[in-house]
Amino acid sequence: MAKQYDVIVIGAGPGGMTAALYASRANLSVLMLDRGIYGGQMNNTAAIENYPGFSSVLGPDLAQNMYQGATQFGAEYAYGNVEGVTDQGDVKIVKTDSDTFEAKAVVIATGSEYRKLGVPGEEAYGGRGVSYCAVCDGNFFKGREVIVVGGGDSAIEEGLYLTQLASKVTVIHRRDQLRAQKILQDRAFANDKMNFVWNTNVTEVLGDDDKVTGVKIKNNQTGEESTIDASGVFIYVGILPKTDEFGDLGITDEIGWIPTDGEMATKVPGIYAIGDVRAKDLRQITTAVGDGGIAGQQVFKYIEALADKQSVN
Repeated sequence: MAKQYDVIVIGAGPGGMTAALYASRANLSVLMLDRGIYGGQMNNTAAIENYPGFSSVLGPDLAQNMYQGATQFGAEYAYGNVEGVTDQGDVKIVKTDSDTFEAKAVVIATGSEYRKLGVPGEEAYGGRGVSYCAVCDGNFFKGREVIVVGGGDSAIEEGLYLTQLASKVTVIHRRDQLRAQKILQDRAFANDKMNFVWNTNVTEVLGDDDKVTGVKIKNNQTGEESTIDASGVFIYVGILPKTDEFGDLGITDEIGWIPTDGEMATKVPGIYAIGDVRAKDLRQITTAVGDGGIAGQQVFKYIEALADKQSVN
């Protein structure tokens, strides 16, 4: 028989762990499922400077502290590559690649993933100079020239981090100005190691047999093509929700984000969504934690209402 829980939280990032904390503290049985280590993208962040209570904290340290809090009231954590969720009214079936679970409520906290450029060479040189995480791979490029593609917060934050390691960081952006927060822009423009190439698209990642050697670029205003030599290419051109496995529930929009109401409820009663999978503007650790607290409380109310309904029947 499928193992039964009151609540299954799919995803153990900051939002998922907060939801598990609140739900388990309300004396509900809770299972957190994740296909990776708890903490999510926090584990790839060297320094978090905008989480209340800390002037700066290492991402893995914050993840560990959150996990200890999330499990202190009995919430369980397990590896699970979720393949789908089936709504059977008062019962939800969660199927992974190795197990099947039942729950009265489900909280989706699967997060998002980096968007790819989709240009020749990107896949071929993945892990051989193409990266989506400066904290993970920046150390391999000490004293070398690297390229950052993008102009948002992530691109500039990671570019600034790379200046501590690389000899030069060239930011390639398809527009004529950055989209990052002004404080990040100010830091970037003041950094002598950062160079900017505007109105330009990367059309190909170049390399030899085993490593990146540069990129081919095209100015989207003049059509001029050229190349830039570099040992590494760090790509930050947006994010996509990790929600493919929930398509059959009919809770995603045309892109894949999950719309919710203010109580984190989706279109399906008993299924909630929090954090970076939600259709919203700001995706930060703080907003994920806020979402998780709300969802954990609302799950408790939902399950209480289920119990009242069943007692009447």
